[in-house]
Amino acid sequence: MDRLLVIFNRELVSYFSTPLAYVFIVIYVMLSGVFTFYFGGFYERGQADLMPFFSFHPWLYLFLVPAIAMRLWAEERQSGSIELLMTLPITKFDAVVGKFLAAWCFLGIALLLTVPTWITVNYLGDPDNGIILASYIGSWLMAGGFLAVGSCMSALCKSQVIAFILGVVTCFLFIVSGFPMILDLIKEWAPMILVDTFASLSFLTHFNAIAKGVLALRDLLYFLSFIAIWLAATIIVIDLKQAD
Repeated sequence: MDRLLVIFNRELVSYFSTPLAYVFIVIYVMLSGVFTFYFGGFYERGQADLMPFFSFHPWLYLFLVPAIAMRLWAEERQSGSIELLMTLPITKFDAVVGKFLAAWCFLGIALLLTVPTWITVNYLGDPDNGIILASYIGSWLMAGGFLAVGSCMSALCKSQVIAFILGVVTCFLFIVSGFPMILDLIKEWAPMILVDTFASLSFLTHFNAIAKGVLALRDLLYFLSFIAIWLAATIIVIDLKQAD
């Protein structure tokens, strides 16, 4: 645990030692505001809630989170520092989980900086703060899912650009797998149990359930197990790459 914390602290500090963190946070907060108050029709809806705010989060994360994740391992591999990292008295589990938790914590900080939007809604009306809190938790869990996929894609590639593209494409598939249009196509040839299984893989299916204010165990386990599976895949990829 001590070694994991060392990796975590090292990675988290590294984000704020470069302009990357500040640029990401500014872009994220600005885009969240634009999508909420302009494209989301916040004022036109006449309702005191943050549904327009959270409805755009999957699409914001689709591009912003892989941009953070692409450097996790591709940068180490490109610079050659991964060999040095692997010679340190740490396990691959420590390295993978420590890096992931640091990036996930950074995304959590960026999400917390949107709390003024929550305060604004309370000033303008009387929202259900329980639903908003659940939506924040769901958003952070979903960001972790995107990040875990991006971590695995980054471990696969030496190029950060390719890692970014693979991360975006893979995450996009996990978004659209719950779309009615996609499910209708599958229904034409697949049994219903397969259709339901395919729909259950979608980020949106579980995030939308949490965003209704219900922190069901099924949805929490989905995101946590999804993260665990992709982090395990990252460890396997690093092992295979190291053996080459």
